[in-house]
Amino acid sequence: MNKIIFLTSLALIMQSKANAQKVETVVPEKVQVAFKSKFPEAKKIAWEQESDNEWEGEFKKKGVEYSANFNSDGEWIESEHEIKTSEIPSIVKNTLDAEFTGFKIEESEIAETTSGTFYEFELENDDSEFEIVIDAAGKLVKNESENENEEEDDKD
Repeated sequence: MNKIIFLTSLALIMQSKANAQKVETVVPEKVQVAFKSKFPEAKKIAWEQESDNEWEGEFKKKGVEYSANFNSDGEWIESEHEIKTSEIPSIVKNTLDAEFTGFKIEESEIAETTSGTFYEFELENDDSEFEIVIDAAGKLVKNESENENEEEDDKD
C-alpha cells in the first residue's frame, strides 16, 4: 500500500513539474487576423512559432494538410501542401525526368510565396537523397543533397 501511495505521489509531483515547465505560446493578434483573412475557411489551426519573427499555422482544407507562414507583423510569407504525382505540371515533370533520371519522388509539395509558385520535392535513389525546388516555368532553383545537410548539421 505504501508503495502505491509513493508511486502516485511521485507521478503527481512529476506531472506538476511538467505543467509548470510548459509555456504556452501566444500567437500575435496581427498574425491571427492576417491568417483568418487569407484562410477564412480554416478551422482547428495548430500554431507553432518557427522563429522569433515567424509563425506557422497548420490546418486541413478539403482533407489536405496545409501550412501557412506569417511574420509577426501579419505579413504572409508562404503556404504549402502536399500534392500527388499526377498533379505535377508537365513542364515541372519534364525537368524532373531530365535532371533526376532514376530518382523516386518521396514527397512532393506545392509552395506559394510572394515570389510565385514553386514545386518542392524530396528525391531518392539507391545512394543519394536530394531536396529540390522547381519553379512554375520548369526551372530548377534549388538542388541540395540530403547528405550535405547532414554534414552541415554535424559541424554545428
